[in-house]
Amino acid sequence: MKDIIDPKLPENILASKIISICIEVHRILGPGLFESVYEDALAYEFEKAGIHFKRQEPISVIYKDTVLGVGFIADFIVEGLVIIELKSIESLGAVHKKQLGTYLKLTKLRLGLLINFNEELLRDGLKRIANNLK
Repeated sequence: MKDIIDPKLPENILASKIISICIEVHRILGPGLFESVYEDALAYEFEKAGIHFKRQEPISVIYKDTVLGVGFIADFIVEGLVIIELKSIESLGAVHKKQLGTYLKLTKLRLGLLINFNEELLRDGLKRIANNLK
């Protein structure tokens, strides 16, 4: 049985805004550019829309009670609620979904968006990864 997504949860409301912005960026720039170009464009659009974000945010790995240091870097953490992992690659694989799932677990956030801008239609490159969220 497929989980029903609650559109009223703050993460889901924010994810809808983020996806709309990503679609706009993709519509203007198209596929095939470097990931960093899309990242710059998204940062511009988030600022313009008044959306708070952290870019290239370090994520520490904690083992038992010890911080082992920065293990990962999230492309964006938006409004402290949603992690965005950007790609501009041929196709998304299971490893990319696992990567974002790990980011969610380490940060204890509940929603991540995996976005591959190297698709003709951006919706084909959008993956929603949930961590205890419907």
